[in-house]
Amino acid sequence: MSTKRLEFSDRFRSGETLYGTFLKVPATMPAEIMGSLGYDFVVVDEEHSPFNRETTDRIILACKAAGIAAIVRVQSNAAAHILSVLDCGADGVLVPHVTDAQTAQAIVAAGRYRSGKRGFAPTTRAGDFGRVGQSEHMETEDHRVTIIAMIEDPDAIDNIDEILAVDGLDGVFIGRGDLGAAYAGASDAPALVRKATETVHAAAARAGRTVAILPGSPEDAATQFRAGSSAFIIASDQSFLRSEAMQAHAQMSDAVKQVTTE
Repeated sequence: MSTKRLEFSDRFRSGETLYGTFLKVPATMPAEIMGSLGYDFVVVDEEHSPFNRETTDRIILACKAAGIAAIVRVQSNAAAHILSVLDCGADGVLVPHVTDAQTAQAIVAAGRYRSGKRGFAPTTRAGDFGRVGQSEHMETEDHRVTIIAMIEDPDAIDNIDEILAVDGLDGVFIGRGDLGAAYAGASDAPALVRKATETVHAAAARAGRTVAILPGSPEDAATQFRAGSSAFIIASDQSFLRSEAMQAHAQMSDAVKQVTTE
Protein backbone atom coordinates (compact mmCIF):
# COMPACT_ATOMS: atom_id res chain seq x y z
CA MET A 1 0.00 0.00 0.00
CA SER A 2 1.27 3.45 -0.82
CA THR A 3 1.85 6.07 1.83
CA LYS A 4 -0.57 8.41 0.09
CA ARG A 5 -3.48 6.00 0.41
CA LEU A 6 -2.67 5.03 3.96
CA GLU A 7 -2.70 8.69 4.94
CA PHE A 8 -5.96 9.63 3.19
CA SER A 9 -8.01 9.30 6.38
CA ASP A 10 -5.62 11.63 8.20
CA ARG A 11 -5.68 14.11 5.35
CA PHE A 12 -9.47 14.09 5.22
CA ARG A 13 -9.96 14.35 8.98
CA SER A 14 -7.47 17.19 9.28
CA GLY A 15 -9.34 19.27 6.69
CA GLU A 16 -6.65 19.22 4.03
CA THR A 17 -7.91 20.49 0.67
CA LEU A 18 -8.58 17.40 -1.44
CA TYR A 19 -9.86 16.87 -4.97
CA GLY A 20 -11.68 13.86 -6.33
CA THR A 21 -14.27 12.81 -8.87
CA PHE A 22 -17.10 10.31 -9.17
CA LEU A 23 -16.42 7.20 -11.22
CA LYS A 24 -19.53 5.96 -13.03
CA VAL A 25 -17.96 3.96 -15.87
CA PRO A 26 -17.47 0.32 -14.78
CA ALA A 27 -13.84 0.10 -15.86
CA THR A 28 -10.42 0.49 -14.27
CA MET A 29 -8.78 3.00 -16.62
CA PRO A 30 -10.66 6.12 -15.42
CA ALA A 31 -9.24 5.56 -11.93
CA GLU A 32 -5.74 5.16 -13.35
CA ILE A 33 -6.10 8.35 -15.39
CA MET A 34 -7.28 10.36 -12.37
CA GLY A 35 -4.36 9.05 -10.37
CA SER A 36 -1.93 10.10 -13.09
CA LEU A 37 -3.40 13.62 -13.09
CA GLY A 38 -2.82 14.19 -9.39
CA TYR A 39 -6.35 13.75 -8.04
CA ASP A 40 -6.40 12.74 -4.39
CA PHE A 41 -9.34 10.34 -4.52
CA VAL A 42 -12.13 8.89 -6.60
CA VAL A 43 -15.63 7.95 -5.52
CA VAL A 44 -16.76 4.66 -7.05
CA ASP A 45 -20.48 5.21 -7.48
CA GLU A 46 -22.23 1.95 -6.69
CA GLU A 47 -25.44 3.78 -5.84
CA HIS A 48 -26.19 5.23 -9.28
CA SER A 49 -24.01 3.25 -11.69
CA PRO A 50 -23.81 -0.36 -12.96
CA PHE A 51 -21.12 -1.71 -10.64
CA ASN A 52 -21.05 -5.20 -9.16
CA ARG A 53 -18.74 -6.46 -6.44
CA GLU A 54 -16.12 -7.77 -8.85
CA THR A 55 -16.02 -4.48 -10.81
CA THR A 56 -15.60 -2.46 -7.64
CA ASP A 57 -12.87 -4.84 -6.50
CA ARG A 58 -10.91 -4.34 -9.73
CA ILE A 59 -11.25 -0.55 -9.59
CA ILE A 60 -10.00 -0.50 -5.99
CA LEU A 61 -6.99 -2.52 -7.12
CA ALA A 62 -6.43 -0.03 -9.97
CA CYS A 63 -6.54 2.81 -7.45
CA LYS A 64 -3.85 1.13 -5.40
CA ALA A 65 -1.69 0.78 -8.51
CA ALA A 66 -2.27 4.43 -9.44
CA GLY A 67 -1.65 5.79 -5.94
CA ILE A 68 -5.09 7.34 -5.52
CA ALA A 69 -7.54 6.79 -2.67
CA ALA A 70 -10.69 4.78 -3.40
CA ILE A 71 -13.87 5.88 -1.67
CA VAL A 72 -17.01 3.93 -2.53
CA ARG A 73 -20.48 5.43 -2.54
CA VAL A 74 -22.26 2.28 -1.44
CA GLN A 75 -25.74 1.31 -2.58
CA SER A 76 -27.28 1.83 0.84
CA ASN A 77 -26.43 2.11 4.52
CA ALA A 78 -26.74 -1.68 4.93
CA ALA A 79 -23.83 -3.16 6.88
CA ALA A 80 -23.25 -5.81 4.19
CA HIS A 81 -22.70 -3.16 1.50
CA ILE A 82 -20.18 -1.33 3.68
CA LEU A 83 -18.32 -4.51 4.70
CA SER A 84 -18.02 -5.71 1.11
CA VAL A 85 -16.09 -2.70 -0.19
CA LEU A 86 -13.95 -2.31 2.93
CA ASP A 87 -12.82 -5.93 2.65
CA CYS A 88 -11.87 -5.20 -0.96
CA GLY A 89 -9.56 -2.51 0.39
CA ALA A 90 -11.56 0.68 -0.14
CA ASP A 91 -10.13 3.63 1.73
CA GLY A 92 -13.58 4.66 2.87
CA VAL A 93 -17.28 4.78 2.21
CA LEU A 94 -19.68 7.54 1.24
CA VAL A 95 -23.04 6.43 2.62
CA PRO A 96 -26.28 7.81 1.14
CA HIS A 97 -29.32 9.10 2.99
CA VAL A 98 -28.02 9.35 6.53
CA THR A 99 -30.94 11.17 8.13
CA ASP A 100 -30.42 10.76 11.86
CA ALA A 101 -27.92 9.89 14.58
CA GLN A 102 -29.11 6.28 14.77
CA THR A 103 -28.26 5.71 11.12
CA ALA A 104 -24.92 7.47 11.55
CA GLN A 105 -24.12 5.21 14.51
CA ALA A 106 -25.03 2.14 12.45
CA ILE A 107 -22.73 3.01 9.54
CA VAL A 108 -19.86 3.79 11.90
CA ALA A 109 -20.40 0.44 13.64
CA ALA A 110 -20.39 -1.33 10.27
CA GLY A 111 -17.04 0.21 9.38
CA ARG A 112 -15.13 -0.12 12.65
CA TYR A 113 -13.78 -3.13 14.52
CA ARG A 114 -12.96 -2.11 18.09
CA SER A 115 -15.70 0.47 18.54
CA GLY A 116 -18.14 -1.18 16.16
CA LYS A 117 -19.40 -4.42 14.67
CA ARG A 118 -17.44 -4.85 11.45
CA GLY A 119 -17.22 -8.48 10.41
CA PHE A 120 -13.70 -9.83 10.89
CA ALA A 121 -11.99 -11.24 7.80
CA PRO A 122 -8.19 -10.75 7.71
CA THR A 123 -7.63 -12.86 4.58
CA THR A 124 -9.03 -10.13 2.33
CA ARG A 125 -7.09 -7.47 0.40
CA ALA A 126 -7.74 -5.12 3.33
CA GLY A 127 -5.91 -7.59 5.58
CA ASP A 128 -3.11 -8.12 3.07
CA PHE A 129 -4.45 -11.65 2.58
CA GLY A 130 -3.65 -12.79 6.09
CA ARG A 131 -0.13 -11.41 6.33
CA VAL A 132 -0.79 -9.41 9.51
CA GLY A 133 -2.16 -10.58 12.81
CA GLN A 134 -5.63 -9.89 14.16
CA SER A 135 -4.70 -7.01 16.45
CA GLU A 136 -2.60 -5.21 13.84
CA HIS A 137 -5.23 -5.66 11.16
CA MET A 138 -8.01 -4.29 13.36
CA GLU A 139 -5.95 -1.31 14.49
CA THR A 140 -4.79 -0.47 10.97
CA GLU A 141 -8.28 -0.70 9.47
CA ASP A 142 -9.93 1.35 12.19
CA HIS A 143 -7.48 4.15 11.45
CA ARG A 144 -7.36 3.76 7.68
CA VAL A 145 -11.07 3.65 6.87
CA THR A 146 -12.84 6.97 6.29
CA ILE A 147 -16.58 7.09 6.95
CA ILE A 148 -18.55 9.91 5.32
CA ALA A 149 -22.30 10.45 5.63
CA MET A 150 -24.28 11.96 2.79
CA ILE A 151 -26.53 14.77 3.98
CA GLU A 152 -29.13 14.96 1.23
CA ASP A 153 -32.54 14.92 2.95
CA PRO A 154 -34.47 17.62 4.83
CA ASP A 155 -34.63 15.29 7.86
CA ALA A 156 -30.84 15.17 7.92
CA ILE A 157 -30.69 18.97 8.04
CA ASP A 158 -33.05 18.95 11.01
CA ASN A 159 -30.85 16.37 12.77
CA ILE A 160 -27.45 17.59 11.65
CA ASP A 161 -26.00 18.38 15.08
CA GLU A 162 -26.93 14.92 16.39
CA ILE A 163 -25.49 13.25 13.28
CA LEU A 164 -22.19 15.11 13.52
CA ALA A 165 -21.90 14.30 17.22
CA VAL A 166 -21.60 10.57 16.46
CA ASP A 167 -18.15 9.36 17.46
CA GLY A 168 -16.24 7.76 14.60
CA LEU A 169 -17.99 9.67 11.82
CA ASP A 170 -15.22 11.43 9.89
CA GLY A 171 -17.27 13.91 7.93
CA VAL A 172 -20.24 14.63 5.71
CA PHE A 173 -20.95 15.26 2.06
CA ILE A 174 -23.59 17.89 1.31
CA GLY A 175 -25.79 16.49 -1.46
CA ARG A 176 -27.20 19.68 -2.87
CA GLY A 177 -28.70 17.92 -5.89
CA ASP A 178 -30.85 15.64 -3.76
CA LEU A 179 -31.74 18.46 -1.42
CA GLY A 180 -32.84 20.47 -4.45
CA ALA A 181 -35.02 17.59 -5.57
CA ALA A 182 -36.50 17.26 -2.09
CA TYR A 183 -37.32 20.98 -2.00
CA ALA A 184 -38.46 21.09 -5.63
CA GLY A 185 -42.10 21.72 -4.74
CA ALA A 186 -41.27 24.87 -2.78
CA SER A 187 -41.26 28.26 -4.47
CA ASP A 188 -38.01 29.18 -2.72
CA ALA A 189 -36.20 25.86 -3.33
CA PRO A 190 -32.80 27.41 -4.23
CA ALA A 191 -32.88 29.50 -1.06
CA LEU A 192 -33.73 26.42 0.99
CA VAL A 193 -30.75 24.55 -0.46
CA ARG A 194 -28.44 27.48 0.30
CA LYS A 195 -29.77 27.67 3.85
CA ALA A 196 -29.33 23.92 4.33
CA THR A 197 -25.75 24.14 3.05
CA GLU A 198 -25.00 26.94 5.48
CA THR A 199 -26.56 24.94 8.32
CA VAL A 200 -24.35 21.93 7.63
CA HIS A 201 -21.19 24.02 7.36
CA ALA A 202 -21.93 25.73 10.67
CA ALA A 203 -22.70 22.45 12.43
CA ALA A 204 -19.58 20.78 11.03
CA ALA A 205 -17.43 23.66 12.25
CA ARG A 206 -18.88 23.29 15.75
CA ALA A 207 -18.30 19.54 15.73
CA GLY A 208 -14.88 19.66 14.10
CA ARG A 209 -15.93 17.47 11.17
CA THR A 210 -14.82 17.64 7.55
CA VAL A 211 -17.23 18.71 4.81
CA ALA A 212 -17.15 17.46 1.23
CA ILE A 213 -19.16 18.95 -1.61
CA LEU A 214 -19.62 18.83 -5.38
CA PRO A 215 -19.00 22.37 -6.68
CA GLY A 216 -20.96 23.58 -9.68
CA SER A 217 -18.19 25.85 -10.92
CA PRO A 218 -14.76 27.18 -9.90
CA GLU A 219 -16.50 30.20 -8.39
CA ASP A 220 -18.81 27.93 -6.41
CA ALA A 221 -15.82 25.91 -5.21
CA ALA A 222 -14.23 29.09 -3.86
CA THR A 223 -17.50 30.04 -2.15
CA GLN A 224 -17.88 26.64 -0.51
CA PHE A 225 -14.23 26.60 0.53
CA ARG A 226 -14.74 29.90 2.33
CA ALA A 227 -17.85 28.41 3.97
CA GLY A 228 -15.92 25.40 5.28
CA SER A 229 -15.77 22.66 2.64
CA SER A 230 -12.34 21.12 2.14
CA ALA A 231 -12.95 18.01 -0.01
CA PHE A 232 -14.22 18.68 -3.52
CA ILE A 233 -15.74 16.06 -5.82
CA ILE A 234 -15.33 17.48 -9.31
CA ALA A 235 -17.94 16.14 -11.72
CA SER A 236 -17.50 12.51 -12.90
CA ASP A 237 -15.68 10.47 -15.51
CA GLN A 238 -18.89 10.48 -17.59
CA SER A 239 -19.25 14.25 -17.49
CA PHE A 240 -15.56 14.76 -18.31
CA LEU A 241 -15.95 12.47 -21.32
CA ARG A 242 -19.15 14.16 -22.45
CA SER A 243 -17.76 17.67 -22.07
CA GLU A 244 -14.54 16.98 -23.95
CA ALA A 245 -16.35 15.00 -26.65
CA MET A 246 -18.84 17.83 -27.21
CA GLN A 247 -16.07 20.40 -27.38
CA ALA A 248 -13.98 18.36 -29.83
CA HIS A 249 -17.01 17.66 -32.03
CA ALA A 250 -17.98 21.33 -32.13
CA GLN A 251 -14.45 22.48 -32.91
CA MET A 252 -13.93 19.95 -35.70
CA SER A 253 -17.33 20.53 -37.30
CA ASP A 254 -16.83 24.30 -37.19
CA ALA A 255 -13.46 23.92 -38.90
CA VAL A 256 -14.93 21.74 -41.64
CA LYS A 257 -17.86 24.12 -42.15
CA GLN A 258 -15.46 26.99 -42.68
CA VAL A 259 -13.73 25.04 -45.45
CA THR A 260 -17.02 24.25 -47.20
CA THR A 261 -17.98 27.93 -47.25
CA GLU A 262 -14.67 29.15 -48.69
